[in-house]
Amino acid sequence: MNIVSFYRFTDVDDPAKLKSRLQALCDRKDLLGTILVADEGVNGTLAGGGEEIRAVFDWIESSLSLQETLQGRWSEATDAPFRRMRVRVKKEIVTLGRPDIRPDRLTGKRVGVKAWNALICDPATLVIDTRNQYEFEVGTFRNAIDPRTDSFREFPEFAKHLAATERDRRLTMFCTGGIRCEKATALMLELGFSEVYQLQGGILKYLEEVADEDNLWQGECFVFDTRVALDRDRAEGGYVQCHACRRPLGKEDLASPDYREGVACPHCIGTLHAEREKRLEERRRQVALADQRGTQHIGARPD
Repeated sequence: MNIVSFYRFTDVDDPAKLKSRLQALCDRKDLLGTILVADEGVNGTLAGGGEEIRAVFDWIESSLSLQETLQGRWSEATDAPFRRMRVRVKKEIVTLGRPDIRPDRLTGKRVGVKAWNALICDPATLVIDTRNQYEFEVGTFRNAIDPRTDSFREFPEFAKHLAATERDRRLTMFCTGGIRCEKATALMLELGFSEVYQLQGGILKYLEEVADEDNLWQGECFVFDTRVALDRDRAEGGYVQCHACRRPLGKEDLASPDYREGVACPHCIGTLHAEREKRLEERRRQVALADQRGTQHIGARPD
């Protein structure tokens, strides 16, 4: 099964109309996934047949009168990492809390693998990971700075403090698929940085194109679906996800006495309300019973 993530910052005159037509098209093509639509563009991940996904891309390009072909970050999975198809209208296709920032009008310079490696190996360059802290912990580039955010909406505060002391530095920025760093570089230019670069296509495109001997990625790459994380070959990695707090869990987390499968993990133990913990415990019990019967509990991850 093909999995593809994509986005495009562009003017959308009627997001609600586009949402309705996109939902109908994806349903006809038997695709699964999520697409966000806003005044500033589209952002989504689709799972299904390659021809069907490309047909949706063609339709988006035509409907939005895009001047360039819609590009995606492609990977494969044995099972669908989504359970349904949803198209939703949002204020932003990636939530920075600044819908006024428009990367289709001003953004950082995009660079490919070779230029990226040279930039991040230069000690004069600040390398900024624009993702959340739990994503950073799963894997990142060497020398990357962790803004220590729990959501992208917190990034402007980090950017403001960085600009107060490092405005004259060269910046390189990256994220999973390119959308967050594209909006983040636009913010940095607004804050007065003059030399700002972004990794074209994000980490997933980098892993797709880089030769093994040139690969500077360390660890795995968190993804927002049931695969949890991908390794350097873009195959499903070694992490699972906590059902309570949605944090990615590695071997040390799973070995912790605070890990309770399906209920809590070392990151959220003791923070859950008693009623929610009770519901999660009951769900865990029902999943176990379904496994014993050889059936699948609704809401369980596909095998």
